Amino acid sequence: MIDSKDITFRPAQRADVTLIVAMLADDALGQTRENYTQPLPSSYYKAFDLIDQDPQHELMVLEYRQEVIGTLQLSFLPYLTYQGGTRAQIEAVRIRQDQRGKGLGEVMFRWAIQRAQERGAHVLQLTTDKKRPEALRFYESLGFVASHEGMKLHF
Repeated sequence: MIDSKDITFRPAQRADVTLIVAMLADDALGQTRENYTQPLPSSYYKAFDLIDQDPQHELMVLEYRQEVIGTLQLSFLPYLTYQGGTRAQIEAVRIRQDQRGKGLGEVMFRWAIQRAQERGAHVLQLTTDKKRPEALRFYESLGFVASHEGMKLHF
């Protein structure tokens, strides 16, 4: 286990994009979605710039002793239901492969839950691929409930 006192969260910087994409591409599903080549396609930097400029999105990195070992994105979605509430969406949660199994996923989610509450969200939601049953069990252990059936239309 890693001592949580040695862990920090900070907003991602443009210089972190290569490390973030490497983590996103480093699993069976990510390998089919990401284009981790050097240099990275400009689309990653364009997306980073859009995220970075929008206060409703927080792209974060997790550092251990000043080394990036994880990432997540929180998006805050205001809407009219729930009396004009805010929904927080967590996406792209990844831990660097050599750091997995050390409890960092739980540290990241506890941080995200607290951050969503600080920003006034009434719910934190996520989607998980059905090909990742271990992820589903992990999310359930944190109190997430599979209350809805999600659907996607890819273009």
